[in-house]
Amino acid sequence: MRFWLLLLAALALSSCGPSGGGPVEVAIIGAPESLFQQGIRLAPPAQHMRAATSEGLVALDQAGQVVPALAERWIVTDDGLSYIFRLRDSSWPGGDAISAPDVRDKLREAIDRMRGTSLGLDLGTVRDVRAMTGRVIEVRLSAPTPDFLRLLAQPELGLVRNGSGAGPMAMSRQDKPGTARLTALPPETRGLPAREDWEDVARPIAVRALSAERAVAAFSRGDVDLVIGGSIVDFPQAEAGPLSRGTIQVDPALGLLGLTVRRETGLLADPALREALSMAIDRAGLIQSFGLNGWRESSLPVPPEAFPTPFYIADRWNGASIEERRRVAAARVQAWKGAGSAREPVVLVSLPRGPGSDLLFRRLADAWAAIGVATRRAASGEAADLELRDTVARYATPGWYLNQFHCSLGAGLCAPRADALAREAMAERDPARREQLFAEAHAALVEREVYIPLGAPVRWSLVRASIRNYLPNGWGIHPLFPLSQPTT
Repeated sequence: MRFWLLLLAALALSSCGPSGGGPVEVAIIGAPESLFQQGIRLAPPAQHMRAATSEGLVALDQAGQVVPALAERWIVTDDGLSYIFRLRDSSWPGGDAISAPDVRDKLREAIDRMRGTSLGLDLGTVRDVRAMTGRVIEVRLSAPTPDFLRLLAQPELGLVRNGSGAGPMAMSRQDKPGTARLTALPPETRGLPAREDWEDVARPIAVRALSAERAVAAFSRGDVDLVIGGSIVDFPQAEAGPLSRGTIQVDPALGLLGLTVRRETGLLADPALREALSMAIDRAGLIQSFGLNGWRESSLPVPPEAFPTPFYIADRWNGASIEERRRVAAARVQAWKGAGSAREPVVLVSLPRGPGSDLLFRRLADAWAAIGVATRRAASGEAADLELRDTVARYATPGWYLNQFHCSLGAGLCAPRADALAREAMAERDPARREQLFAEAHAALVEREVYIPLGAPVRWSLVRASIRNYLPNGWGIHPLFPLSQPTT
């Protein structure tokens, strides 16, 4: 009961705003209904809400660094096979103490729910979760897993009991669809020392999920202080309106931006012709159309920098000019046509709706027209040959990139040999051998030509000067809880 009394007091306080100012107004780009999405595959608005209301053992701060959450501290054994966490002294909604057996059971359930997803593949080295004492749990791994703590910090591994998480914020839905209010819970309910002035310094967060167009308009009117969740699909809208100028923040995001091959038919039946489409793209010229500085192009699924010691150079075609590459690609297309194909080469591309997608489609169509291939944009619901993949990495090692193309996910063409090598790499305890196996898996994936890389994903925000505790980071996650806290 004590927990709920504190929670109700916090929500009542938030309705009129603390003395330090009213709520921080945040718009997350996405469909209104996605804000309260449940399940294992969460849209960005739901990821941010889950992270704010349902912590896991650890969390990500505004810089994208791993910080304590339900666990106040931890140790990792020298062999990297055991992570031992001491839980903070705090409570579930309803007042029951958070105990090691509770967390063990909830974490096991959360990991089990991830089966069949790429995150489930990433967690494949988890061998056991056990309670050691009332407030200590151990996670045992079958092999060392770099960035394992970052995996545990993902919003999908936030722990829930009886439908509710343990904060650090409490959420109340608002009358308008796609809107919510978040209020920081008192420090003592989060296992921290009580602070008399916490009500004065912890600002509530008013959150709404909006389309990019509506979010930018709301920012330009001054209705919202922060817009997050922008992508290349809507980047041309980022500078709409006078108030948005000079306030655009672009994350140095890691991950995948490119085209997944969905069908192995016609022109795309031959890996050499799939490579021809990739060769024809002027990646640097493509991104210049968006006016983005510092974007990292890539012609490979796994960027070389993902390896501690790169096994290959970043330019797949050894410095060949775009004209040279297009001559080779055009010759391959012409040979395919001369081999008796009954139809002209056409590729059908699926892209989300948005001005960035329109611009991207035109650049791809121009590139492929130069090698004798026509391009058509797939209508909604129409089966496509190629589909845009735009995903921010959960962690930055080769395993994440390779798992995105695993055959079990059914996301497009795949490479069974690459899957087998990646699985062997994840089970390998010797670091040098593990990296070598990952490199071989990547080579097998490239050989199959299941993906046409463009470069790193684009993530952007609009940030008012008054916003505190916002930082661009490589993971595209901007937690809401730090926005409510003082900077000192």
